Amino acid sequence: MELTDHPLTEARRYGYVEDGGVWLRPVLGQPARRIGQVKDTDDDALRYFAQRYEAFRTKIDELLQRLQAADNQGSFLMKLLHLQEQTKRHDGLGDYESLHRRLKEAEEQLNVSVARNREKNLATKISLIAQAEALRDTVEWISASETVKDLRQAWLKTGPVDKALTEELETRFHGAVQEFFDRRKAFQSDRKAMARRTVERYRDLVNQAETLKNSDQFEATSRQLKQLQTAWREVNGTLPKKQAAELWTKFRAANNHFFERLKKHIESQRPVEVRPGAAPGSPEESLLRKRELAKRAEALIALPPNQGVTQAKALQAEWKQSGAVRGPESDQLWQRFMLACDKVFEMSALDYYLRKRQAEGAAPLAPAERAQAATTALRKFIESDRQELATLKDNLGKLNSSAANDQFRQLLQGKIRTFERKIQTKTELIALFQLPITG
Repeated sequence: MELTDHPLTEARRYGYVEDGGVWLRPVLGQPARRIGQVKDTDDDALRYFAQRYEAFRTKIDELLQRLQAADNQGSFLMKLLHLQEQTKRHDGLGDYESLHRRLKEAEEQLNVSVARNREKNLATKISLIAQAEALRDTVEWISASETVKDLRQAWLKTGPVDKALTEELETRFHGAVQEFFDRRKAFQSDRKAMARRTVERYRDLVNQAETLKNSDQFEATSRQLKQLQTAWREVNGTLPKKQAAELWTKFRAANNHFFERLKKHIESQRPVEVRPGAAPGSPEESLLRKRELAKRAEALIALPPNQGVTQAKALQAEWKQSGAVRGPESDQLWQRFMLACDKVFEMSALDYYLRKRQAEGAAPLAPAERAQAATTALRKFIESDRQELATLKDNLGKLNSSAANDQFRQLLQGKIRTFERKIQTKTELIALFQLPITG
């Protein structure tokens, strides 16, 4: 049985030898054309060009396999078109009609896939544009900058869309991104200008404090410096940590310098009462010391709250060591001393309350507004104290009169006296805040 020479059979099907040349039969609308010459035998020449065709077909097979496995199939379009043109010019013997048809079918499938992908790309790009345009009002610059960075990366990774839409989409997206960067730049410029104004305001307050720190007008200057301290808190500016610390150190030093001088002035104004025969440790000497302590306590209201509290506690310790005295004046001095100390403590609590409200975002207050806010707060505190006082009195009234309740009765009576004093203290502070501001 004779074996079939398949390559030679296929070659003779699509080509022939004539006048020493190898010819390809008409194919793909092209006339027959000479593709080579016979060097040895006719059959060898036909087999050679059949092998060229097979190599070309293998190349196409490999390309189509890669196309099917590819994620970005659109990149294969030009290769398919190029190979389609090559099927009309390639020098080989084989079924070029079949190869061309396969390439054409692959092109059509690819066009469908590309169209589908471009629709997806269009939807993605419209979403990216919407996200970029949504940043037009944001002031969260750090997080928004990261978002813009991510959007730009996503835009670059997104494939093409229909050419008729490309320019419009590119203009909208890059326009929205550029608008964000322009706004950020303007904000940064405004922030720098604001920082300069903040520094200038802090420096002005430092200069005012340093001008006042050696003043001998203690009462007026004390109020002026307190107003400067309020103004300092109202600036509420954000500066680099080192710069802020330097300005605050200068401002605080000027204030501390004055109030140390005020403290010494108060010490120097203590009444020196020398009475013949007032022996150390005697009731007369104790009474003199208590008078002095009451006056010193009443002067503490002029100090900043934190300093006043510290000195009030020190005076309370001195009072305990001042000795026991009996009589109406002793009771009056005790009431004066405790009321003065209570004012200092209540003023400190009030200052903390107002500063906490400021930290929670309330608008900065002018001195007159701060005085009004303090008055309103004190009235609210008085109302709370009165409710507590009413409850204590009600509990005392309900208490059984048996001796077993004596200790608890004394406790309630002490608390009642404390709340009565609190109400009196706050009432006097309200009167103090309602005095006209001068200086």
